[in-house]
Amino acid sequence: MTDPDERLRRWRLVLGAAGDGGAGAGTGWELSGRDAAMDRTLTALYGSGEAGGPRGAERSAGLGGSAPQVARWLGDIRTYFPSSVVQVMQRDAIDRLGLSALLLEPEMLEAVEADVHLVGTLLSLNKAMPETTKETARAVVRKVVDDLEKKLATRTRATLTGALDRSAKVNRPRHRDIDWDRTIRANLKHYLPEHGTVVPERLIGYGRADRAVKKDVVLCIDQSGSMAASVVYASVFGAVLASMRSIDTKLVVFDTAVVDLTEQLDDPVDVLFGTQLGGGTDINRALAYCQSLITRPAETVVVLISDLYEGGIRDEMLKRVAAMKASGVQFVALLALSDEGAPAYDREHAAALAALGAPAFACTPDLFPDVMAAAIEKRPLPVPDK
Repeated sequence: MTDPDERLRRWRLVLGAAGDGGAGAGTGWELSGRDAAMDRTLTALYGSGEAGGPRGAERSAGLGGSAPQVARWLGDIRTYFPSSVVQVMQRDAIDRLGLSALLLEPEMLEAVEADVHLVGTLLSLNKAMPETTKETARAVVRKVVDDLEKKLATRTRATLTGALDRSAKVNRPRHRDIDWDRTIRANLKHYLPEHGTVVPERLIGYGRADRAVKKDVVLCIDQSGSMAASVVYASVFGAVLASMRSIDTKLVVFDTAVVDLTEQLDDPVDVLFGTQLGGGTDINRALAYCQSLITRPAETVVVLISDLYEGGIRDEMLKRVAAMKASGVQFVALLALSDEGAPAYDREHAAALAALGAPAFACTPDLFPDVMAAAIEKRPLPVPDK
């Protein structure tokens, strides 16, 4: 059971200050010390609400336009709240109080808690960013990218190495190519005790040198403003894939134009600063360029990451997907590559892709290695429940 005083304290923090007639007056609870300081940081962002209503029922900007004042506020919230809450409050301050312009100032950037959403905001401001700020901005982006790569790289490489190994197995090998260890393990159920032997009904062979084991992966990323988090994650995964010798990775970003960033894949920060978030969308043009990169369709995986709001020629887009699949390409359509759940997307285009055998679904970063492994092995994709 929660202590009654603790309940009153929490309600007072939720409802806001009593001094201006806010709903917090009804609790009769006076804040002091750390609680009072915490309340000031909340009031600066969310206001104290209308009388009788919770804090934030009517937003009021209490941060002003001063970068030093905002930087102090950012320091305060990091003192009083855990990192996950800090990131939410930062996002609210940027989105609801119009503080994006302040991110162009170095002292502001040095005070923020870096996360994927902040990186997306910085990338959208890239072209307007003064030279004095760009070095600080790159340091912020570098920290987020390095943290993501540490978190995602090991499992991605392990999962895809296993998939590549399995896809290279020969199921009708010549005698000298038989992998006897795996063959015996696969046929243990056919052991004949009276003869003391295993009858190998299925032979498993080593991948032979004259077989094409290497896979080609084309990441095709929509860089419209709503896809910011997906662009960040895709850039990190692109760098991880490019580090694997058995995968030849291409990375293409698009809006109404198409840019090939494959040469920057060794550094995802360079990739991110090569993007231009915002603008229109021409998926058909992007897929046309991706088609031109395909030389071995049966060994190629094309991953389209887009909300499918097409500004180009819809019928041509669908024809290109159908043609790629008919040639043997494994085509994956991701509506988002992020932790934010199902995004807004064009349902008609998603249904049309599904009818072509290319289901479109949102994918979390944790699931992405499994999706890629299934595509490499030409298995059904692990589509999440909707």
